[in-house]
Amino acid sequence: MRLRDTLAAGAAAWLLASGQAQTRPPDAAGLYATHCAACHGGDRIGGMGPALLPQSLERLRRAEAPSVIRAGRPASQLPGSGDRLDAAQVEALAAWIYTPVSPAPTWSERDIVASRTFDEAAAALPARPRWEADPMNLFVVVEAGDHHVSLLDGDRFTVLHRFASRFALHGGPKFSPEGRFVYFGSRDGWITKYDLWNLAVVAEVRAGLNMRNIAVSSDGRFVLAANYLPHTLALFDAELRLVRTYAAATLDGTRSSRVSAVYDAAPRRSFIVALKDIPELWEIAYDPAAEPIHDGLVHDFRMGEAIAKPGYLGVRRTPLEEPLDDFFFDPPYRHVLGTARTAGGTAAQVVNLDVRRRIASVPLAGMPHLGAGISFDWNGARVLATPNLRDGLVTVIDMQTWQRVGQVATPGPGFFMRSHENTPYAWVDAMMSPSARDAMLVIDKRTLQPVRTLRPAPGRTVAHVEFTRDGRHALVSLWEKDGALIVYDAATLAEVRRIPMNKPVGKYNVGNKLARSEGTSH
Repeated sequence: MRLRDTLAAGAAAWLLASGQAQTRPPDAAGLYATHCAACHGGDRIGGMGPALLPQSLERLRRAEAPSVIRAGRPASQLPGSGDRLDAAQVEALAAWIYTPVSPAPTWSERDIVASRTFDEAAAALPARPRWEADPMNLFVVVEAGDHHVSLLDGDRFTVLHRFASRFALHGGPKFSPEGRFVYFGSRDGWITKYDLWNLAVVAEVRAGLNMRNIAVSSDGRFVLAANYLPHTLALFDAELRLVRTYAAATLDGTRSSRVSAVYDAAPRRSFIVALKDIPELWEIAYDPAAEPIHDGLVHDFRMGEAIAKPGYLGVRRTPLEEPLDDFFFDPPYRHVLGTARTAGGTAAQVVNLDVRRRIASVPLAGMPHLGAGISFDWNGARVLATPNLRDGLVTVIDMQTWQRVGQVATPGPGFFMRSHENTPYAWVDAMMSPSARDAMLVIDKRTLQPVRTLRPAPGRTVAHVEFTRDGRHALVSLWEKDGALIVYDAATLAEVRRIPMNKPVGKYNVGNKLARSEGTSH
């Protein structure tokens, strides 16, 4: 044995005897480089596998991460590492992926362009469905349990096709105006364009490293992506070619922000954008005839503030009193009602998009989820009903007076509320409740009174209702890995059948989305 090896062996024996070897923490960075970097990227921004950044791991609870590392994910390409890593190494690796990368990773326009893939043969695909079903009564079902999407015939309740998706789809798929194409957005920034009629991926691009949601313009020409990381918006054409990016920042560039959400405002021919860290609401018009934009005091020519910027694809800023996390449009799309999700509750801001200022405030308890609210006619007025992420209640607001006109107690805090113009009922879940996540409350929209509490799977999570195009059936998600879509008769509230699914977190009816049915979301 060489002298160097002898000394090393002696040092190791001394450390072991003294207990110091056992207290030395594992090298988390080294473990990541050895076991994870090949798939998830050396900088943790993703590769074959998804990004492993704190912002991208919101759907994986920190306490669950060690078990995933040990056992892997059976429905993915992630193998278990329990036979190669001891308990301390697993815990160190779990802690490492929840630690922010420093310096923060970047994703430039050049990176976006380089990430795009496109199937040139897609242009030759036939402009008609290759399957026999009503394309407007098709459901796109996101199954989070094994990262797949199922296409469901809404008349026969049979699965037409099933295909693998990107990891952690988020924000709801969006459809082209004729219903042929669907755009999916993933947490780690990927946008996928899929041809529903020909069952094929057309294009993909990575808009950012952590993305909130996407919106498709009502004319089908543009796709806009809202990013948490980097602090940007990314605008694409229908084939996912980059048009431009927008820095989510104040006019002087001194402060930047994550982007909370982006939605299409079809009657305005524009996108509406909420910023999480800056008290501003943005409007980006895709109407070529949009009026010029004047930032600042337009009467003061000495400061150059009367110089107009192009309105087309420009940013029209509305100053707010506080940032917004989500918001809801009134039917004419002249106003948005928005809130910041703060622990102590908040007053919702009513913002007039034409005059670009707050015109009213609505006191709201708890943590309302306005993006999952619905609107309908009640007692001669158009009202908004919103579930609550923290309290067991639905709040009803008159959208003319902006006054609260009712509250409905629910079994517990809920995430989704849905209805349809052809049904008198609204459905709201209690999936945020530790004790009532198995409850689905049905409310009569005419009386604002509970009708029935459904518990189709006691002790298990049920959530997210979507209706068939005609409103005759309501589909409820049994939100479990061995879950199902539970089909109800929307009039009698009787269960019709169950369709096995792998954690169906959301289902989206093409016709309802395109028609902007009064009970569905954006």
